[in-house]
Amino acid sequence: MPGALLPLLGTNEAAVAFFAGVADLDATDPASHQLEEGIQLASGARLEQFARAGSGDAFCFVGEGGEERPVVYVSLDGEAGLLAVGLPELVRLCLVAPWWQDAPGRTAGELQAVVDAFRDDVPDLDRRRDLAARALGIDPAELPSQTAALARLVELSRGPLAEACRVVGYEGDPLDPLFDTADL
Repeated sequence: MPGALLPLLGTNEAAVAFFAGVADLDATDPASHQLEEGIQLASGARLEQFARAGSGDAFCFVGEGGEERPVVYVSLDGEAGLLAVGLPELVRLCLVAPWWQDAPGRTAGELQAVVDAFRDDVPDLDRRRDLAARALGIDPAELPSQTAALARLVELSRGPLAEACRVVGYEGDPLDPLFDTADL
């Protein structure tokens, strides 16, 4: 159903508690989500912010359409990158790997340390994830594995769609890639 997830991410109590509180994706006040002036796609296609991180970083749809559009992340540090092809894919990434920002470039051992630290900070992570998934109509048993979700993130960051979703700044210079694909 087009447009079904975004309203829930901003209004459903369990979804908000997980996405804004755990995964750092806040869609509760869409009117306050506006990109800094001059940030745009190199292609000239539409870039529409729909959520933000606590730091002020932006989650944006690319082009025209609904929740099926590619999603890019634009950081205030001058980095940007493709995260998902559609909001459903982003939601699944955040549900299984809410620490996705810390994953690229890490060895398996380093990533496990990130996961362990995250779980120490959010001891009821699995319960909160399952509640949020169910609130969005997703069966938690059908979520991808953390490994599969992170592999998809790597695939997207290296693929042709990533180039089509390149974000530029005020003077037309491309923002740095969100992930150094050589390290992924």
